[in-house]
Amino acid sequence: MHRLACVFLTLLCAPLANAALPFDTVFKGRERFDELVSKAESWKSLPLGERTAAVGHALCGTPYKGFTLEIDDHTEAPSVNLGGLDCWTFFESSLAFSRMLAEPRENWTPETMLKYIELDRYRDGTCTGSYLSRLHYLEEWFSDNDKRSLIKDLTRQLGGVRVVHPASEMTINWRTYRYLRATPPLREGIRSMEAQVSAAPMYHIPKAQVAAIESKIQSGDIIGITTRDPGGIGTSHVGLAFRTPDGVLHFMHASAPRNYGKVVVDSRLSTYLARFRTNAGIMVARPIK
Repeated sequence: MHRLACVFLTLLCAPLANAALPFDTVFKGRERFDELVSKAESWKSLPLGERTAAVGHALCGTPYKGFTLEIDDHTEAPSVNLGGLDCWTFFESSLAFSRMLAEPRENWTPETMLKYIELDRYRDGTCTGSYLSRLHYLEEWFSDNDKRSLIKDLTRQLGGVRVVHPASEMTINWRTYRYLRATPPLREGIRSMEAQVSAAPMYHIPKAQVAAIESKIQSGDIIGITTRDPGGIGTSHVGLAFRTPDGVLHFMHASAPRNYGKVVVDSRLSTYLARFRTNAGIMVARPIK
């Protein structure tokens, strides 16, 4: 799609500027939030990555719940649901809460956590109210957040190779997305976004090479799982690195109901990758601010 047409479509699909969703729609799990805050004094002095890993570990046992970001038919807004997490909301909630802890104690509030969710979930850090402002593909999230120096994409540095990555899942499966069902004009914008994602460079570390570089990965690093898709490689899952006291690097993630159905510290990362035939490799990003 022509760039001007895409901009027009984005404006067309954005809700009115004064539209707002109720707070109990955009923030769920206040009791769990308060529980995390009660533990946070011991985390706040840790480096950001270790802090993120500590928050993620505290979220272990949280039930898996998909599509928690699909909160309205039209209005897009930063949101948190600590009562149920999927793989994406697990890592970003852990990271947002950890960033919040760098602020004064009086700012440890749901509103501040939502501010940090917006910072990394949306293109250039801004939710416009349109579904199209969200970073829907992990590979674009890596690129956008790296560009803004919120993370450092370590994939190439750790031996990553460039891959072909056709992005089309949302266009193909649009019926599973509430916003795309309710607002048909968004589908063309999603198709245009997927074309841009597909055209951008993407790198991954093949899974056969991961065991050799596990020592270079730190607790709290973001681990994107890549998968063999028709026509190339895609991103299919994400979690956090977690190094246990015995020195083993584990994969910590929100595991789907067909497996554990909750947030868990899973096996050694390279062992996890070998467990599933479709796993192709990983992307690695380190939170830096």
